[in-house]
Amino acid sequence: MKIFFLPKIALLFLFSLLLSASTLQHSSKRQTTHNPIYDGIEFEMPKVIEPTIPNRSVSISDFGAQSGGTALNTQAFDDAINALSKKGGGRVVIPRGLWLTGPIKLKSNIELHAEQGALVIFSKDKTHYPLIETSFEGLNTVRCISPIYGRDLENIAITGKGIFDGSGEVWRPVKKDKLTESQWKTLIRSGGVLNTKGNIWYPSQQYLDAEKSADMNIPVKRERLTDYESVKDFLRPVMVSLIKCNKVLIDGPVFQNSPAWCLHPLMCENLTMRNTTVRNPWFSQNGDGIDIESCKNALVYDCSFDVGDDAICIKSGKDKDGRDRKMPSENLIIKNCVVYHGHGGVTVGSEMSSGVKNMHVSNCTFMGTDVGLRFKSTRGRGGIVEGVYISDIDMINIPTQAISFNLYYGGKSASEELESGAESPKPEKLAVNEETPQFKNIYLTNISCKGAMHGVFLQGLPEMKLENVNLTDIDMECDWGFTCIDADGVRVKSMKLTTAKLPAISIQNSRNVSMDRLILPDSNNPIIRVSGAESSEIVFGQNNLTNPASQIAVDEKLIKSEAVKYSIKK
Repeated sequence: MKIFFLPKIALLFLFSLLLSASTLQHSSKRQTTHNPIYDGIEFEMPKVIEPTIPNRSVSISDFGAQSGGTALNTQAFDDAINALSKKGGGRVVIPRGLWLTGPIKLKSNIELHAEQGALVIFSKDKTHYPLIETSFEGLNTVRCISPIYGRDLENIAITGKGIFDGSGEVWRPVKKDKLTESQWKTLIRSGGVLNTKGNIWYPSQQYLDAEKSADMNIPVKRERLTDYESVKDFLRPVMVSLIKCNKVLIDGPVFQNSPAWCLHPLMCENLTMRNTTVRNPWFSQNGDGIDIESCKNALVYDCSFDVGDDAICIKSGKDKDGRDRKMPSENLIIKNCVVYHGHGGVTVGSEMSSGVKNMHVSNCTFMGTDVGLRFKSTRGRGGIVEGVYISDIDMINIPTQAISFNLYYGGKSASEELESGAESPKPEKLAVNEETPQFKNIYLTNISCKGAMHGVFLQGLPEMKLENVNLTDIDMECDWGFTCIDADGVRVKSMKLTTAKLPAISIQNSRNVSMDRLILPDSNNPIIRVSGAESSEIVFGQNNLTNPASQIAVDEKLIKSEAVKYSIKK
């Protein structure tokens, strides 16, 4: 019996040792093997380097941390991190339990590991969050320090199956129409103040007063850091702020209830995020999932998002602050992600003033997301977005646009724009300068949506048209089908539009547009409408139109009929 069982015991012991060893310790070995995350990438993508964490660990309990959610454990976290840092780094373990803490300040070569069953609740006491100089919404500004914070670090990780809760309810304003009557009454009873209309709740009078003079979420600039104390309540932080860090891994945890954006890697390199869940209340103001800003070489895959604003957002600074940074977001892969509620499933902008290039998105699912694929900017930003490849995206029940390019973004969500009854922008042509944003060389393939207000909405600027936008294998079931305004070089191959309203296709002030292999609704009324004095070289190839002469409406007063060409169904 002993001879039979001894090898098994030995093998089991060896296997358990291998499992308990830090997976980060072997990151260099993983990179020598095939990783399917890099399959099918359309541009030269460097392999993202994961952090290597020394194989030693401590528990926060070893440094006096007390679970239960009443004792403040900020010092225990600091002591554990500092103790490992002095030895060269390692893993800080958060055991199962409820742990109350103030900000956690990471250091190089540190892995923060929340075990399954661990719930970290960040303090609701704002005095625990000192003011720091940072960047928010693409501008250099001052905010409260983030609940998880790291700057100028290398080899850092946040792992495990635990949960980090940002206690965002004490930081955020809330609109009345986002809550039920019962929820609204409960919120009012909790304290805070209302605006004069009584339709927005604020955490404090200080927040309300500060907002009146702010530029959206950015306060008026002050001379000294201490001068911001009078508006501190307004300066809600992102939940996880990682600035100028190299070799970053986020693998496994749940991040929820953030004060503002949830995850904000800024000017980082070699970023990996996988197997992670991000949750914010759907009514949370600025409750983004992850905002990758001016980062180089980044992976986001096998993650899920259910948030109050854009889910996966790519940025690179705003206006002059962004342009002066001269750091685009580049070499990005986003795969196998699911988005539930959010203002955008995958979003580029609107703060993209340093540019975005080399971006791959594939195999993602959006369910009930306000907008599916969202590209947004406005005059004043500048910056170039180019080399974007998106494929194999499935969507359902999209309240506004499944695919949206909006170069007139004004700060509201797409749904809010609709509710406000905002008028369409006037086609005024301005001079092109460094403040003019540009979107070009965009490729979208195998995109389907069942249920949307608008299938495809492309809108550039009169002075800087959307350039070289390619759509292949598009299937949209929607109210309105395809709209193209101020574009140059739009190529559509194989598109099916099942629309409730006509025209299914509307093209305005666009040139060099080719659409081939179309399946459109059958009607004797115009199915396609072309207008605008600048429209030219509009070509419709194979399609199911039975009488193109009557089914394609051309505004003869604005353009020459020769601008539109079409094939006869055979």
